Amino acid sequence: MYNTRVQLCDDLCRMRKIIQNVSLTSFAKGMFHTFFGLALLLFVEKSLAQSPDLGTAVNFVLFTSDGAVTNTGKSEYTGNVGTNNGPINGFGNVNGVMHDNNAVSSACAADVLTAYTQLNSAIPNFFPSSLLGNGDTLVAGVYKIFSTASLNGNLYLNAKGNPNALFIIQIQGAFSANANAKVLLVNGTQACNVFWKVEGMVNLATSTYMRGTVVANNAAIKLNSLDTLEGRLLSTTGAISVDGSVSIMPIGCGAAILTGPASPVLGTAACYAIFSGNGTVTNAGVSHLVGDIGTNVGTVAGFDSLLVSGKIHAKPDASTALCAADLQYAYNYLNVLTPDIELLYPVQFGHNLVLTPHTYLLNSATTFTGNVYLNAQNNANAVFVILVNGAFSTSTFSKVLLTNGAQAKNVYWKVEGAVHIDNFSTFVGTIICNNGAIGLNLGDSLIGRALTTSGALSTASLYGTKDKIGCSVTLPISLLYFKGISLTRAVQLSWSSINISNYSIDKSSDGIHFTDLAEIKNSTTLVDKPTTYTYKDNNPIALAYYRLATRAIDGKKTILQTTVVNSGEGVKVNSYRQAGNIYVQASGATAGSGILRLYSTDGLLISDQKVVLTQEQSTYCITKALSTGLYIVTLSSADGVIIYRNKLLFSSNMK
Repeated sequence: MYNTRVQLCDDLCRMRKIIQNVSLTSFAKGMFHTFFGLALLLFVEKSLAQSPDLGTAVNFVLFTSDGAVTNTGKSEYTGNVGTNNGPINGFGNVNGVMHDNNAVSSACAADVLTAYTQLNSAIPNFFPSSLLGNGDTLVAGVYKIFSTASLNGNLYLNAKGNPNALFIIQIQGAFSANANAKVLLVNGTQACNVFWKVEGMVNLATSTYMRGTVVANNAAIKLNSLDTLEGRLLSTTGAISVDGSVSIMPIGCGAAILTGPASPVLGTAACYAIFSGNGTVTNAGVSHLVGDIGTNVGTVAGFDSLLVSGKIHAKPDASTALCAADLQYAYNYLNVLTPDIELLYPVQFGHNLVLTPHTYLLNSATTFTGNVYLNAQNNANAVFVILVNGAFSTSTFSKVLLTNGAQAKNVYWKVEGAVHIDNFSTFVGTIICNNGAIGLNLGDSLIGRALTTSGALSTASLYGTKDKIGCSVTLPISLLYFKGISLTRAVQLSWSSINISNYSIDKSSDGIHFTDLAEIKNSTTLVDKPTTYTYKDNNPIALAYYRLATRAIDGKKTILQTTVVNSGEGVKVNSYRQAGNIYVQASGATAGSGILRLYSTDGLLISDQKVVLTQEQSTYCITKALSTGLYIVTLSSADGVIIYRNKLLFSSNMK
């Protein structure tokens, strides 16, 4: 059996020369030449290399099975860092997980050895000189150098338009790169398809730009200052040392696309650029803002309405009350997220750190200096969540920078403490601060929102903008009402509409996370006549949120209305619209006086009437000449405690 391409090619060529020199008939020689051509074609087909299976090593940017992994200087890494036998020293924040002599590193050590064996066994079909680069171009294939090798100048790897083109370079000795050497990928070549197998030390001089996964066998690896690696450095046995360099794992080749966690539901908080649930909101200097400004407890002062594209809620109103509730929901969601990556050095946050779509944890007070890059890896829907368990402050001129499709609307910062964004900083994303003040200072730019559950909020000569996605809800006027009634061990939902026939019903225990409950279809033709529907939920919970929506042919939902049904002990309240009026049904309340109010969404009180609360079910009616739009209805006890609040759409076209 032939073990190498060289042996097979030499033998075939030797046979061809013999045949040419002996006396054979033309037919016999023709038959041999045909066989020779088929043999070469078969050989080429069989010699095509396959990409090695990296296994768990695919998640590491730096790893050695046996040896220390050491960093000096300011280095940035995206990917896990680890050793299966040795210390990890000198690293700051890494966009990955440190694994030192644990189950993950043990599995990785085995996978690195497997990958090395596969690379070492690949049959070569090219044999370049030991000096690579100097403007040379390599096409896809397996290359073998029978000695030490070096890289100088530029080396081009050309896939010729094939994104699956595979490059394997086998070096039977040490490998070095001269200063400023570069591996450049052209015509569709991907770094994830480039592999270097080295039988000796790997030493990349300063400012080298390396591409591909490097597997060193029984030897050390050294990355020097200003080096850049798009790939991985893996050693079967040997120390890895890096100094002031940047290394990122390659993407593509079937690697999972990072999406990050699901975004929190902001609700009405999406309408606000600046908001405090409990605290004063003040401005000094000339601030330009896009979005509402408000507080639910306290006052708002110092903002120029001519410079604010949104509503300034100078005093608490129904809108700020809803915002405070929705902000608490969003905070609760973020607060229970499980982080993927812990950034181990909160006081060193920044310094050109690159983050990808994940949930990150900074487990103490955090100082942000310089720049942070958010890299969506070309996924425009990727979400970034940064959880800070402590106060958060920045240096002057700090910047959050979006790259490769990242969007401000998909960035969230949850901070347990005060937030201070120092002068002339650019901050991106929605800040949700819990029980802490927020300070936005001279010359700052905020592309997102600054929201705190409780704490004073101050701005000074700020430029702020936000996305308006999710800020308002437009409901079709053909829905006449949607209500729910608690029965014995069931909830009866009913609604009426004109010219809507396909519905979906969703259910939630918290008003944030909904699951599909039922699909309702009406096969009859609907022509401008009200149609009534009912649905019974035979698995009620103590407090349930039911959401009615239409579903288009493509599966997309349009939310119509949400109603709340209390099937447990205590007050049970429901509101709905019918025949041009708004009705509120209540039971289980402490007997006495109550107050029924109706507000516009901007906080204007439209209707205020006294009602009598009883233990038995009572129905209250609001009759008012209203234009089509979204309204807020509240029911409270005589002492002002709100026992029910809901948003309703009123249509002036209701029959």
